[in-house]
Formats: sequence, C-alpha cells, structure tokens
Amino acid sequence: MNKSDLIAKISGDNGLTKVDAEKALNSVIEGISGALKKGDSVALVGFGSFSVSKRAARKGRNPRTGAEIDIPAKNVVKFKAGKGLSEAV
Repeated sequence: MNKSDLIAKISGDNGLTKVDAEKALNSVIEGISGALKKGDSVALVGFGSFSVSKRAARKGRNPRTGAEIDIPAKNVVKFKAGKGLSEAV
C-alpha cells in the first residue's frame, strides 16, 4: 500500500473527498515528524510508538574495494509495533 492507496482508503471509509483525506493524512505525518524532530516520542495506542535514537559514529568497509570508511553519527527513527498491530499481523 502506498500513500495514494491509503488516501483512497481513508476517503472511502469516512465519506471524505480525496483532497480532504490527503490533508488529514499530511497533517498526521507532519505532526509525527515535528514531534520526532524535537526529540519527543509518539505513541499511538494499539498501533505502535515512534522514537528517535542516536546512532554512534563507526567504521565501515566499502564492499567493492574493501577500503575502510568512517560512517558519521546520526539520529534514526525507530518504530515498535503495539500489541494490537502485532496481534492483527
């Protein structure tokens, strides 16, 4: 399922136009993204939780040449499925 499929599903289930469904979906995505940018976590009961984790700098290897490279530290988003989602799958 991609974003346009999800918009169509939201639209069909709730009697909204596709434009309104897209606005609602974009608002949810922006809200989650904004909270994660601030370093907060987002918990959706029954679905799961999003959080930000710091990944330390490390050494890696170029698989083609075997040369050692430096991989910089960065923040990554983690998702942990909730009980309801886990049971549904």
